[in-house]
Amino acid sequence: MTDQVSPSPEDEDFSAHRVGAFADAVLAIAITLLVIEIKRPEGEDLASPHALAEFLWHEKASFVAFVLAFFLLWSVWRRHHIFIDEVERLDRATTAAHAPLLLFAAFLPFPTAIFGHAPDNKLAACLFAATAAALFGCEAVMKEFAWRRAVLRPGVDPVQLRISANASAAVTSVFVLTAGLVWVTPYIWYAWFFAPMAAAFGGKLLERVRPDLPPRVRERRAEHAQG
Repeated sequence: MTDQVSPSPEDEDFSAHRVGAFADAVLAIAITLLVIEIKRPEGEDLASPHALAEFLWHEKASFVAFVLAFFLLWSVWRRHHIFIDEVERLDRATTAAHAPLLLFAAFLPFPTAIFGHAPDNKLAACLFAATAAALFGCEAVMKEFAWRRAVLRPGVDPVQLRISANASAAVTSVFVLTAGLVWVTPYIWYAWFFAPMAAAFGGKLLERVRPDLPPRVRERRAEHAQG
């Protein structure tokens, strides 16, 4: 593993907060689109409280899918907000890594709608898991680029940024695994609700098994601990 690369002047072209503002807009629109895909009651569904209750119960999977996708996008936004506050400027590679991240964030409402309307369809569940895996995988790659190349703010420990990248990779593993297992059992999607646990513990676990940090980064970690 190489040392953290100091970006060249021509690479230091992107303000972290301008990229963050664009990401905020895309994620906000994606979250809003989630609720648009939920079917509305019409006609006889509104004829009586009993009919409306039956409709809402019939569409319960859509509400579950909405809540799940909402918190997935919320978690991406929350971590990205923290990330932007840790970075002074972004190099071209880290900025470019935002493109696939936001691509899959914007795409997520589509598989969410399909899974919500057909939760027992294995392909629908696989599509949702694959999209979520791609989303968090892009997040992990973006952070991996950042801890190596981006200009961090004073006092920010690059080790913590790498642990955050590991956490995103751990969540990616959960969705990759379930995308395959969904063809074996239709109830594996319940494991998606435990993705936050994978992020909480997986990041630190992967940090232990990864190769040791380069000397320059170890020195930064020691300085951070002393300060």
